[in-house]
Amino acid sequence: MKISTPRRVAALTLGFVLAVATAANSQPSAPFYQGKLITIIEGRSPGGTGDMRVRAVLPFLKKYIPGQPNVVTEFMSGGGGRKATNHIFRNAKADGLTLGNVGAGLVANAILGQTGVQYDLDKLIYLGSPNSASQYVFLSRKEAGLSSLDKLRATPGVRIGAQSVGHDIYINGRLFAYLIGLKDPKFVTGYSGPEVDLALMRGEVDARSNIADTIITRTPEWIEKGLIDLHAILEIPKGEKHPRFAQLPELESFAKSDKERKLLGMFRSFRMMGSPYILPPGTPKDRVQILQEAMRKTFRDAEFHKEFKKLTGDDPTPLMPEAHEKAVRELPRDPEIVGLFKKLAGGEPLPAR
Repeated sequence: MKISTPRRVAALTLGFVLAVATAANSQPSAPFYQGKLITIIEGRSPGGTGDMRVRAVLPFLKKYIPGQPNVVTEFMSGGGGRKATNHIFRNAKADGLTLGNVGAGLVANAILGQTGVQYDLDKLIYLGSPNSASQYVFLSRKEAGLSSLDKLRATPGVRIGAQSVGHDIYINGRLFAYLIGLKDPKFVTGYSGPEVDLALMRGEVDARSNIADTIITRTPEWIEKGLIDLHAILEIPKGEKHPRFAQLPELESFAKSDKERKLLGMFRSFRMMGSPYILPPGTPKDRVQILQEAMRKTFRDAEFHKEFKKLTGDDPTPLMPEAHEKAVRELPRDPEIVGLFKKLAGGEPLPAR
């Protein structure tokens, strides 16, 4: 049967439209992140160890996110990470383009019910952490004359420098002072990490706590020139020795009771959370999965391990996204120990032992 010209034209037109549609559908769509900008809100000041950890991640995160978006950072210090975490939880758009990175204070402040916490720890979305294990050293400047534990304990009003009340380093310094048994120590805050180092050498503070590898990387002359006295170390996890500081007494050896040992156990659990990367609740599941997989690939990349070591002086000890979520669910929440830890993490004088 012969098809009339108008019907033939209509058939050809329909065929052309279907062919174009089929061809368009067969073309892969551009990745969501292509041409986008990801912003990481850092809950700290620039230049410290936490910032170096983020810098190590940046190029690999871009590499492993399909579409290779640009990734930038913004700093939002305050409250030991509370300000930045509150922003991510309450204000950041849940579109997968704004991430947070904060220290372990994120966890401690929430479990302890600290003032100013406006986020729900169990509702945040976790992308993992490049670090979990760590060792902290308590030290004093040589000129302060605190060359032994006996002198340290006998000297009233030792000034201990830190970033802010609730910051990981602040809590850490308070734990050392409490368990070693310092007499009426004073805690001086308001610094960035590198500024605490400068304050120590200028005599504005007498002592500080810091990450073992940060001391070796950022201030090696302190050890080489004998500018400091080393007093004790906190191992996380317990039993993991640091090759340069293995001779120091471990902080738990100063504990006088099971309650104090549980206190240290709680801090270790908090600190094993590392430096969490977080997303706001409600972020689309497909974008969460993209970012989590990019983090997994980053943490497994041998070149990332080299870059992390170069920038921080420490080997990465990654906590993968699924392990991170599990760790949050299993955090110890013993009310009695929480009460004691809360006193140590706050701004009041140290509690009596």
